[in-house]
Amino acid sequence: MGVSIIQEQRDIIIQIIKAITAGDWKVLVIDATSRKIIDNAVKEDDILNHNIANIERIEERREMNPTMDAIYLLSPQPHIVDCLVADLERRRYKRCFLVWTSVLDPQLRRRIDNSPAAKQQIAGFETLSVDYFPRESHLVTFRDPWSFPVLYHPSCNGLVKQHMQDLAQKITGLCVSLGEYPKVRYYRPKNPIHEASVLCSHLARFISDELDEYAQWNPDFPPPSSRPQGVLMVTDRSMDLMAPLIHEFTYQAMAHDLLPIKDDDKTTFHMKFNEGTPEAEEKDVELTDKDKVWVENRHKHMKDTIDKLMGDFQKFLDQNPHFTNSDANTTSINAIKDMMAGLPQFTEMKEAYSLHITMAQECMNIFQHHKLADMSPIEQSMATGLDEDNRKAKNVLDSVVRLLDDDAVSQADRLRLIIMYLLYRDGAILEDIKRLLAHASLPPQDGEIISNMEHLGGRTTRGGLKEPKRDDPPLFPIDTKAPISEDNYMSRFSPAVKHMLENLCRGTLDQTSFPYVKPPLDPNEDAMIGQGSLRAAKPSWAGAGRRVADNRQRIIVFMAGGATFSESRACYEVGSVMNRDIFMATSHMLTPQLFIRQVGDLSVDKRRLDIPMERPPQKAPAHLFERPGPPMGASPAPPQGGAPRPPPGGQRAPGRPLPQGGLPTGPRIGGAPHPPTQQMANMNIGSRPPNGTADPRPSSSSDRPHKLEKEKKKRNFLGMKKS
Repeated sequence: MGVSIIQEQRDIIIQIIKAITAGDWKVLVIDATSRKIIDNAVKEDDILNHNIANIERIEERREMNPTMDAIYLLSPQPHIVDCLVADLERRRYKRCFLVWTSVLDPQLRRRIDNSPAAKQQIAGFETLSVDYFPRESHLVTFRDPWSFPVLYHPSCNGLVKQHMQDLAQKITGLCVSLGEYPKVRYYRPKNPIHEASVLCSHLARFISDELDEYAQWNPDFPPPSSRPQGVLMVTDRSMDLMAPLIHEFTYQAMAHDLLPIKDDDKTTFHMKFNEGTPEAEEKDVELTDKDKVWVENRHKHMKDTIDKLMGDFQKFLDQNPHFTNSDANTTSINAIKDMMAGLPQFTEMKEAYSLHITMAQECMNIFQHHKLADMSPIEQSMATGLDEDNRKAKNVLDSVVRLLDDDAVSQADRLRLIIMYLLYRDGAILEDIKRLLAHASLPPQDGEIISNMEHLGGRTTRGGLKEPKRDDPPLFPIDTKAPISEDNYMSRFSPAVKHMLENLCRGTLDQTSFPYVKPPLDPNEDAMIGQGSLRAAKPSWAGAGRRVADNRQRIIVFMAGGATFSESRACYEVGSVMNRDIFMATSHMLTPQLFIRQVGDLSVDKRRLDIPMERPPQKAPAHLFERPGPPMGASPAPPQGGAPRPPPGGQRAPGRPLPQGGLPTGPRIGGAPHPPTQQMANMNIGSRPPNGTADPRPSSSSDRPHKLEKEKKKRNFLGMKKS
């Protein structure tokens, strides 16, 4: 198996714990945010097995433990620093080893160092670059659906700069985890009509500066490697507006589009097992990389998925005939139950096949009932501009109207069809849009969702009949001479990310649309990479039983504004064909329903969106600052004292709870926003000022040099206010 970002993050966390414990028992103290990062990548037992006596939450009540050392694995938030300082001043533990999930702001660092107790208790200070959530081996999200309105809502311009800085730190952390100091390229639209068209260029420069400063203060970065230098591609949702709208017929994308899959901290599907039997049960089954059936089938076309699932399940039963033999002399029901108890892997495999056969069948039921087979040809034609014969699509409006008349086509699908048609047509006059909505029996308010597409660079409305259609060539022209097999008629469209990556790997990616932040010294460098590198080839000496050297070039794609499952699939497909390791990173994963809802929210008063950046700051719990009681032994222990090894869980940290599902589902329409400002377009990202004099670094609380001066310099450059 190749590299996995899940495994990379797990190893980073385990190794730091192992290095600090060094065979001595210690307490691990975490917070609500760091707990989510840890839970996503590491099993609790794996932590406890490395001399961790207990896992405690810093926000919760804990008993004093002045004879034991503690490892604090914390997120660098102001209220968490307050919790830490309270612990230090109470001398809750003997010595403290501080480990941060990402870079601590210099002002918060000074807050710690100014505590008199810090010099006596802090025995180590480390910064990990793990502030992200691996979802698959090559897919990372930041679990931040609010990134979309922050980047595209007209009234959120004042939040963009800080948000870009936060994104740049997270993306840099991902690069550091992968051991990559990549060349940075970004998407630059040719003839943009939207204010956020400069998003990628600004974000790419923020990331490049962040990487440069990290390398400056960490001489061992990047680690030695025989791989070619990696590439980071910074793009955003405006590069491809069809991908989140079109019906996909590969298993993973189709399931997330059509089925009620919960996609919060865990991705789960509610399933009934053993229906009609005494063992019947219902449970939420998690879809992860540990599910081999899911991993093997998620990127296959649905027809191929069903064929493979049925074939593999039958093969599995054939290999275990004693479980399916109806001869009572050979196998009784009780005997089968006993065998299953002794062979848990059989039960797991049977449930896995049962789960995916059920999910695939439910997808196909919806496919048939809602006539997706009839919708697909016209969707493909609108997304590509070509019909099944690679000729210019004709009679598109007639086909769309026919589907809008069909009662089997759902209202959500009708809206998707209308938006796709308007993007294909490069807009229509307002009266025609109203007629289409009325014909589709959709509410007039959906017109705001349509007009909001223009915040992402999609032209949906024209001022009048005389306003011509723009003659913009497609970003990646389709080769009309290449034949299309009949099996691919319903999947002719490929997301722009796939074309971008194919061209990048061949060394033919247009430097006008995808410029470098720092152009290479050799203008022919791209072409040389496209011809292949000896370092990227499989060594001829790599025989059976030998581990092949990790020589594949690594490419990281960051999709601002959310990525689709078809785009993450494209990264795997191109990586496999082109012999690269390609990682997709994004703020959050988009389904068509979420995308349309978030586009609709772009005309809602931003105060109704409950954006975390605008919430009141969280505060440390008051109980941390209570005066200590009598000495130990003179009074009862706190309620939680003595509990054996509590898991990393408990109540949520104080503060406002997150709305279910990431963003509110309330009314989209209302409160027209103020006209867009020019803050993003006018953002100053010029050259840095000369280095100032950094504050002297306190050495009493650190066991090795860190990046305090770097952080201070950087934040002065970005003009952050000191809180």
